[in-house]
Amino acid sequence: MTPTTDVPNPIGVHALVWVGDTGPASVQTAIEQTVKAGYDLLEFSLHDAVSIDRSKTRELLTANGISAACSRGLAKDADISSEDPQVVARGAALLRESLEVTRDIGATVLTGALYSAFGKATQPLTARGRANIVAVLRDLAAEAEPTGVTLGLEICNRYETNVVNTARDCLRLADDIGADNVVVHLDTYHMNIEEDDFATPVRECGDRLGYVHIGESHRGYLGSGNIDFDEFFGALADIGYRGPVTFESFSSAVVAPGLSNDLAIWRNLWDDGEDLAAHARRFVHDGLRNAQALTGARG
Repeated sequence: MTPTTDVPNPIGVHALVWVGDTGPASVQTAIEQTVKAGYDLLEFSLHDAVSIDRSKTRELLTANGISAACSRGLAKDADISSEDPQVVARGAALLRESLEVTRDIGATVLTGALYSAFGKATQPLTARGRANIVAVLRDLAAEAEPTGVTLGLEICNRYETNVVNTARDCLRLADDIGADNVVVHLDTYHMNIEEDDFATPVRECGDRLGYVHIGESHRGYLGSGNIDFDEFFGALADIGYRGPVTFESFSSAVVAPGLSNDLAIWRNLWDDGEDLAAHARRFVHDGLRNAQALTGARG
């Protein structure tokens, strides 16, 4: 992944800013808009993976010089944190298929809530369920290693998972999986709910931080909510983070209805993805650049 020239990180954008599905026409639109807006990386949600034309997507990404990442969560009937062996097996198969899609389109990161079903759990994670997560993800990491794909464990809030809600939770899970190609994925939207501040988790992750989502407290325009991005960008600069920083935002104006319901997108925080993405690109770039300059001045 090649970063923008005057900042140390590739700056990415989630495809759901542009389109609600991954059919061929939508993928082409998303890639064209990503290039136009000046991003380095495009993240695809694999909720609609069956629609992806893998070879054509790879061809378009290569032709346009855009890197890619993939993300996904699991369903209740394919949840590797379950105690039901059949449910766990379906989840493991879904993750293997997701790894194949990631590899086939030329993406280098498969991330998200890879460890559990998406949605509010009715009880705490069990010891057996956690053991199932570790076993499945250890095997998946072994399969991913020769393909060059890194697995990200996205830390999500308590209303979306009962597995990892904080950076410390995630580091413990990654320790138990014990694979070098498993990294921590921080998301400022979720951090705003679960963490004490925006700097400590970054510093605790250190060189194990491998992917970042930038999202506002209400998932709208960056800078219009209550997240302290200066603190967050400063912490990234302090640890020398060089990985992707990807903008993520959702509005029911774009996201497919089923996914809108899953993500609780009950109102349109924006209706112009092009304007939103252009603003986010400037916001993230300037935040990273300014933080880097301040770190250099202190250094």
